[in-house]
Amino acid sequence: MDKWFNSRWFVRGISLIFAAVLYIFVQVEIDQYDNDDSRIFPSGNEEVATIEEMPVSIRIDEDNYVVSGVPQTVSVTLEGSESTLTATARQKNFDIYVDLEGLEEGTHTVELKHANVPRELNAYIEPKTIEVTIQERATEEFTVSTDFINTDKLPQGYELGESTTEPKTVAITSSKDIIEQISIVKVFVDVSGLKEPIDNREVPVNVYDARGNELNVQMEPESVEVSVDIQNPSKSVPVTLSTMGELPEGYTMSSISANVDKVKIHGKSEVLTGIEKVSTEKINLNDINESGTIDVGLALPDGAHIKGNKKIEVAIELEQTRTFQDVPVDVENVGDGQEVTFIEPESASMDVTINGLQKPVSNVSAEDITATVDAGGLDPGQHQLPVSLEGPENVELTGEFEQVTVEIT
Repeated sequence: MDKWFNSRWFVRGISLIFAAVLYIFVQVEIDQYDNDDSRIFPSGNEEVATIEEMPVSIRIDEDNYVVSGVPQTVSVTLEGSESTLTATARQKNFDIYVDLEGLEEGTHTVELKHANVPRELNAYIEPKTIEVTIQERATEEFTVSTDFINTDKLPQGYELGESTTEPKTVAITSSKDIIEQISIVKVFVDVSGLKEPIDNREVPVNVYDARGNELNVQMEPESVEVSVDIQNPSKSVPVTLSTMGELPEGYTMSSISANVDKVKIHGKSEVLTGIEKVSTEKINLNDINESGTIDVGLALPDGAHIKGNKKIEVAIELEQTRTFQDVPVDVENVGDGQEVTFIEPESASMDVTINGLQKPVSNVSAEDITATVDAGGLDPGQHQLPVSLEGPENVELTGEFEQVTVEIT
């Protein structure tokens, strides 16, 4: 054994083996640090902390170039003494950046770097390298259009009026390639349930290509103010009465009228333009046998409505005709000793028809009607005498005969 240790080659071999083992150990420890998600843990005399979502800044001539491919945040592992490490991890008072100064347009693989990390600490950035694309910066103005959504959910009869956008244009900055892809620049305004105008509502601007894919660009400003008038158009139109069927036998229509001549209807402008009048729902005359007032609904066209009560009052005045049979015909002023015999008609009675407004006519009875002839001062023989009819006021009476033939003996 002593001979081995006295041999230079043996000592060199042992040293080489120890160096290889030490190298492998260090590499394993570094890999463990890179993959460990813990915030702070001990490792011998040093501590390790991992900071997630550390923002990345870009160093480039931003007036002339734009860059894509740079992540917004990265993960940074710090290693060093506990006191310095704890303060640095808590305050995050260091920078992670990618330096693109001096690089030309195109795609480059670059290394992420750190600045202001205390000397006592080692910093490991994940990912270490990234692929970025540098392009010439371009700025162009675009007109902002407005897309109103849920217009079908506006209250009945309401519609959109004039709208304004302030400002009307936005300046969009990006690479020339992206600027050329821009097809749509618009804002979306939800008008569901609105009854009052929108006044200077701030709405974000959206940018899309021709396929509807949203583009990530810089805008100035990023939002605009939208104002829109909400209208509830109305129109006054005449009311017409609509009927169906026929009145029962013995009745005729004297008059029919509504309690209003016009009604105010509401609806969208294109609906109201084509409406010149509004009809009632059909009134079934078959069911009407007396004068009076009924409530009738309005047959409103599609898309039109009225506020409040949707019915109107309709006054109906009927005329009625009735016939009383065998009304006695009385002979007045017959002379002493004279007798009167009816020749034509043979019976001393006749049918009497009455006509007039339904209510007074309906109250008439046979006892209310009298039919008479005057035989005063007549000599014996046959005579034609006119028949006189009397009855209630406001009722027209018509007898079966205007005159009768009698014989006086």
